[in-house]
Amino acid sequence: MRKLIWCIPVVLGFMACGENYLPKPPGYNRIDLPSHQFNQLTEGYPYQLEYSKFSQVEADSFNVQEEDWINLHYVDFGAKVHLTYKEIGNGVSFQKLSSDAFQLTAKHQIKAYGIQESVALTPEGYTGVIAELTGEVPTQFQFFVTDSTKNFLRGALYFNTAMKNDSLAPVIEYIKVDMAHLMNSVKFQDN
Repeated sequence: MRKLIWCIPVVLGFMACGENYLPKPPGYNRIDLPSHQFNQLTEGYPYQLEYSKFSQVEADSFNVQEEDWINLHYVDFGAKVHLTYKEIGNGVSFQKLSSDAFQLTAKHQIKAYGIQESVALTPEGYTGVIAELTGEVPTQFQFFVTDSTKNFLRGALYFNTAMKNDSLAPVIEYIKVDMAHLMNSVKFQDN
């Protein structure tokens, strides 16, 4: 009986050697993306905008004294769009805010393969500046929208994961569309 039990692994070993085995290539998780749908954010903020139905509005926990700062949390994608708002005036200039926004983007030049900036005009007549970053950077898309006299809204996309950005590419592109819609829907309240 012992000899029979010892022979079984040997026979199985010889049988396994006859096949050419090729390991499976690394794969990526399938990501099913819903169609774009939007909710209106209107009350309690000095701005109105339309944000993705698939994100949750959260108060910014990093800087709690800034009541008009919010995060749009894409729970299913592990991503957040950080929105920061500043009123221009009372010692806060447009030049300072725009310079800070450009400097925050420039900090990623160490890891970025490229930064593409563009300027857009929103349907409300506001100026929007968009920065798309490529490479293994923590934020792939940043923007600000301003009327340059009273209001300044900045947004940046971050993921809660250390995955490579090429793996996240479909989700990044999906959220970029949402952010472009958000930018085009911004309306500042009269101060």
